[in-house]
Amino acid sequence: MTNLATVAPDAAVEDYGYRPAPAGVRANMIFSADGAAGFAGRAGPLSCPADQQLLLALRAYADVVLVGAGTARAETYGPVKLSDEHRRQRVELGFGPEPPPLAVVSQSGRLPTTMLGSSPQPILLTSARAAHTERVAELPCEVVVCGEDSVNITDAVAQLRGRGDGRVLCEGGPTLLDELVAADLVDELCVTMAPVLAGCQPLGQAAAPMAAPTRLQLDQTLVDDTGYVYLRYRRP
Repeated sequence: MTNLATVAPDAAVEDYGYRPAPAGVRANMIFSADGAAGFAGRAGPLSCPADQQLLLALRAYADVVLVGAGTARAETYGPVKLSDEHRRQRVELGFGPEPPPLAVVSQSGRLPTTMLGSSPQPILLTSARAAHTERVAELPCEVVVCGEDSVNITDAVAQLRGRGDGRVLCEGGPTLLDELVAADLVDELCVTMAPVLAGCQPLGQAAAPMAAPTRLQLDQTLVDDTGYVYLRYRRP
């Protein structure tokens, strides 16, 4: 049975059923009420403080944060930062107190400078062809080759798991989420529905078509007093 609840005024959304993260890939996305994944090329304009706090908390429960390079550039990604409380929770969950690294999927190696030179060092998931370019060779990050001419997302996730990063948090964008869905790699999907209309906001590129939709089970529905709805789906 789906857990339907109203978020208490003095509670945080993260306190409702998000710990611990599932083994595998957990994706976290936000959409407008009319289905847009962003506004003016970014997800930020759709968000709210509670959604931002949830994003930070989900990072604390993951081994690694997976993101597409386009989203990393658009949102000006920097290294993952944890509050003292999230560090405490991370230790309780069996992780160390250090924040998880960012793993960025990129064929071009174009990463935001705000992400570079940080600790922990970011991970670049790229192809063998791109790994030999001058741009990638000069990046201050760990390079993991996943595929020959383009990034193979199945191989990328397998290599992250092989490193011991079994709890992967994907933060999008839509192109990366489509690739994970098409490869049947999403184990849990956390969705924030923003009470706004954003119109047609084309983001990313469509992945190869699927033969049939993948069925998920709705585990939880939360509603806060600002009208935001937080949904959590998992494989049945």
